[in-house]
Amino acid sequence: MKTIRKIGVMTSGGDAPGMNAAIRSVVRTCAYHELECIGIYRGFQGLIEGDFKSMDARSVNNIINKGGTILKSARSDEFRAREGRDTAFAKAKSAEIDALIIIGGDGSFNGAILFSEENNFPVIGIPGTIDNDIFGTSSTLGYDTACNTVVEAIDKIRDTASSHNRLFFVEVMGRDVGNIALNAGVGAGAEEILIPEENLGKERLIESLKRSRASGKSSSIVVVAEGDKTGENVFELKDYVEENLPEYEVRVSVLGHMQRGGSPSCWDRVLASRMGVKAVESLMEGKSNYMIGIRDSQMTLCPLDQAVKGKTKIDKELIRVSDIMTT
Repeated sequence: MKTIRKIGVMTSGGDAPGMNAAIRSVVRTCAYHELECIGIYRGFQGLIEGDFKSMDARSVNNIINKGGTILKSARSDEFRAREGRDTAFAKAKSAEIDALIIIGGDGSFNGAILFSEENNFPVIGIPGTIDNDIFGTSSTLGYDTACNTVVEAIDKIRDTASSHNRLFFVEVMGRDVGNIALNAGVGAGAEEILIPEENLGKERLIESLKRSRASGKSSSIVVVAEGDKTGENVFELKDYVEENLPEYEVRVSVLGHMQRGGSPSCWDRVLASRMGVKAVESLMEGKSNYMIGIRDSQMTLCPLDQAVKGKTKIDKELIRVSDIMTT
């Protein structure tokens, strides 16, 4: 078993609220166990370029409440090539880094797997993505905060919708999975929720809106995941509804990258703190190529290749709840 004395930590891929809290946890757990911690800036690109900074417990003061990532994040085309990964390994070896903790999504984990296999180098992943689309954990860092951000935005949009008797399509992130749309839609009391996993169909959408209108609703909110297949895009859906329900004044609000920002929720801060501790201590125990997850409130280890290849499933019971709530 390789003795771990110095751990590198990086953030990679899209940012997510809670990444800074995870960095803080990794750094302070290293300090607690008298290990050195090296911050790697700009993800795998920074690893290739040797963009390193030694971090101690005081260097992560006052970041638990901040969104984004103090270590920055960047895509790296160089790392996709073997030559780039060899350069990254040489830089890590030169800095005497013994293991890596990578905070990111499935793309980052794919890079981590390659790097580890080619160089026999210990790696542990912490899932940081607002989409909650990684197998092996019931929650990823940033997901809870993103849902809260969307609910808050919809609450404000509803004030305008009800004031002007309007129908609003609110597009949220979720290219392949509809977790944000489904959970935030139920939480905000949306009249309809459109997600990639369940193709509602234009005709059923129109019938649902007609029923809402007939029941006395003068305004409606429809939450649409960006990957929904009901229409070509949310603006095409708007045009279709206006053609078939001219009594509705329809507006579109695309929330976009505001969902990634903001101060992380208490849940995400605590989850990040727990995952950081588990990541460091797993490396100390000689474990590698695992992702830290949470199941039934307990920290778990999921093999990185399973986390990448496994398919998450939408909560069918919550879809049923949504159908009942939109009656």
